[in-house]
Amino acid sequence: MSFEFFLAFLLASVLISVSPGAGAVNTMSNGLRYGVRKSMPAILGLQLGYGAQVIIVGVGLGALLASSEIAFGLVKWLGAAYLVWLGYQKWRQEPLSLEAQQQQDVESGRRRFWQAAFVNLINPKATVFLVALFPQFIVADAPQLPQFLIMGGTLIIVDILVMVGYASLASKLSVWFKDPKHQKSQNRVFGGMFMAAGTALASYSRG
Repeated sequence: MSFEFFLAFLLASVLISVSPGAGAVNTMSNGLRYGVRKSMPAILGLQLGYGAQVIIVGVGLGALLASSEIAFGLVKWLGAAYLVWLGYQKWRQEPLSLEAQQQQDVESGRRRFWQAAFVNLINPKATVFLVALFPQFIVADAPQLPQFLIMGGTLIIVDILVMVGYASLASKLSVWFKDPKHQKSQNRVFGGMFMAAGTALASYSRG
C-alpha cells in the first residue's frame, strides 16, 4: 500500500469512527456513568468485536454474508434484537448512589467488555461496509495479509482514540448526572438511542 493510499484509508477510518453509531452510544453511556479510565473495558470490548469483523472479512466470510440473504438476515436480526434489548435494559436501569456506582465499577467491568464486544460483533452493516471498503485499497498483485494487517490495525487504533475522545467528552458532563432524576433521564436517553440503533439496523438494506 502506497503512502497516498494509506493516508486516504486513514481519513476513511477517522470518518467511520467519528460517525455516530452503536459503538459511540455505548462509549458515551459508559463515559457518563464511569469516567474515562473505567470506560476502557467497554472500549476494548468494542475493538474485540471490530477486530473480529476485520478477520471475518479477511478470510472471506464477509463476502458470504454480503451475498447470502439468509446469512445476512439472520445476523441482521440478531444484532438488531441485541441492541434493542440493551436499550430496554438501560431504559429500566435504576439510578445508582455513588457507593453503588463504585461497587458496580469493580463487579461489572467484564460484563461491560462483553456487551460492547457484541455490539460491534453482531453488526452486519459493519461487515458489508468493510467488504465494500477493503477492495478499494487492496493492491491485487501484492501480498494481501500485510495489507489486511495494516488496514485492520489502523481501523482499531483510530477507533480507540476516537472512543476515548467520546468518553472524555461524556465524562465532563457526569457532574450533571449525579442526581437520581438526572441519572434516570440519562438512562432513558441512552436506552432510547440504543433501541433506535437497533431499529435502524433492522431496517438496513444491502441495496
